[in-house]
Amino acid sequence: MPDLRDRIRTVAVAWIAVWPTVTALLMIVEPFTTDWPLPLQTLLVTAIMVPAMVLLLVPTFDRLASAAGRRLNRNDQQTTQSA
Repeated sequence: MPDLRDRIRTVAVAWIAVWPTVTALLMIVEPFTTDWPLPLQTLLVTAIMVPAMVLLLVPTFDRLASAAGRRLNRNDQQTTQSA
């Protein structure tokens, strides 16, 4: 079972990927969908966003976060060993 730190990291990575994506998509589609009902606007945005998130953005952000975490762990180990 993943520990709490892993879950918090997953939430943070997902949120960091989701928020700018939703914001950008809303800004892009809004001029074309102003007269559409809200459910249709959200249908369009989510039809674009979900595949982008699952296939591209979350894996990319996860890879970056993992690399950063490994770098931080390496630095912590070096600091502990030299102390």
